[in-house]
Amino acid sequence: MKGLTLNQKEQVRLETLNRVLEGQLRISEAAVILGVTERHTWRMLAAYRRKGAAALAHGNRGHRPANATPVAVSQQVVDLVRARYARVNHSHLTELLAEREGIALSRSTIRSILLNAGITSPKRRRPPKHRVRRRRFPQEGMLLQIDGSIHDWLEGRGPRMTLLLAVDDATGTVPAAVFHPLEDSHGYFQLLWQIIEKRGLPLSLYTDHHGVFWYTHQRRENKDAEPAADKRKPTQFGRAMRELGVEQVFAWSPQAKGRVERVAGTFQDRLVTELRLADVCSLEEANGFLEEYLPRYNEQFGVPAVDPGSAYRPLPAEMNLVDVLCFKHRRKVARDNTVKYQWRALQLLPGTERKSYAGKSVEVWERLDGKLTVLYEGHDIETQEAPPRASVVRDSGAKDDYKDRARFMEQVEACLPSARKGPKQRVTEPRRPTPRMQAYWEAIHAAKRRGLTQREIAGELGISRSTVVRYVKLDKPPVYGEGSHKEEKGCGLTKSLVSSP
Repeated sequence: MKGLTLNQKEQVRLETLNRVLEGQLRISEAAVILGVTERHTWRMLAAYRRKGAAALAHGNRGHRPANATPVAVSQQVVDLVRARYARVNHSHLTELLAEREGIALSRSTIRSILLNAGITSPKRRRPPKHRVRRRRFPQEGMLLQIDGSIHDWLEGRGPRMTLLLAVDDATGTVPAAVFHPLEDSHGYFQLLWQIIEKRGLPLSLYTDHHGVFWYTHQRRENKDAEPAADKRKPTQFGRAMRELGVEQVFAWSPQAKGRVERVAGTFQDRLVTELRLADVCSLEEANGFLEEYLPRYNEQFGVPAVDPGSAYRPLPAEMNLVDVLCFKHRRKVARDNTVKYQWRALQLLPGTERKSYAGKSVEVWERLDGKLTVLYEGHDIETQEAPPRASVVRDSGAKDDYKDRARFMEQVEACLPSARKGPKQRVTEPRRPTPRMQAYWEAIHAAKRRGLTQREIAGELGISRSTVVRYVKLDKPPVYGEGSHKEEKGCGLTKSLVSSP
């Protein structure tokens, strides 16, 4: 062979056979050094005498292996990855190629093909850290880890959604999952409803310290100290868990609930691709696709529990799930027998047992479908929408009324020091709200009249909840400037120096 290069093993054979030819070694000693039999050593020596060093190289050197992947198939895999299966990890790509394209190759083979083409895996793994593995719970239904994953699941084809999912600690399966616009109590109630309908009541739920599960507005002298369990105010979700008899366990780090975190990461990788291949473009279609996808996922990634039994409990016959998974708030009845709930007024109608509920404390229940129910001492009260109070609604699109502004300025100037005897003082023109302030105030109060909650208004307009709370309390758009809330004394009425149109 021209330009032959021997590897380390072949160089040892060459040196050993040369010593045999020189008489420095016997065949039996050379066989021990080479690790072969004496017969094979004689065979190698005869070939070396005929062909020289080329006889020591493997016969297939320089030839393409018979079991190598054809070049056409390798190029087809590269073209599919660059076009249709972009951003798919190697393991998932292996399954998709075998299922949809009929290309049955191992993961290592596909990885080698893509690396030779300069395509690396989109799945980036962090360096491992030393952690202690926690034992799984022995029985299915003993502990469910629930969490929300905010991600661009539809890759711009539809709205941005949050995936709320539950993972069974014993088996690693996903008993239920739901797509929801936000990570809120309404979405987690829907998730829990699916779990109870499909499996039953679990023994405990493992959650983080999200505002849905943990009341974060409790004041403590030591902010680092955990509040006592009996003094902690429960959220709406926590109240529902107490009524169902499900224990809440809180995680103090993301690693503590790593099982649901890893499943969410897997879904962000695999489910996004599956949704794209199924051409899902809306929230309703995504929830419908989950019904078909979850059984396949559980069958592939689920592990058997140590105890084959189930710890899920059936819902008690006397308990109505509609009355538990809802929002319950205490309200005091006004003198006109009305209660206010989220900018809505409900008129309480007289009943057979009681004619008036003025001054009494009642409970307002908001169902998941938006229906409101008022209860007093456990009994339903018939209600209807109360007629709205008369109010002046300004046209937000109309121009400024300069005549009204002039009359208002005359009243303001009558109270200013410049209108009295003495040296004249300069009166500045009243500041006007910026276009953004005006738009925020009008949009927030329009949503308020539609009956939306402050959280829903913040999510719809894309602003913070504190901004919504501040604007709701204002009767007019806010104005920048030091004089926007200062008051002048000297006339019968206290007037603001700055007003909005």
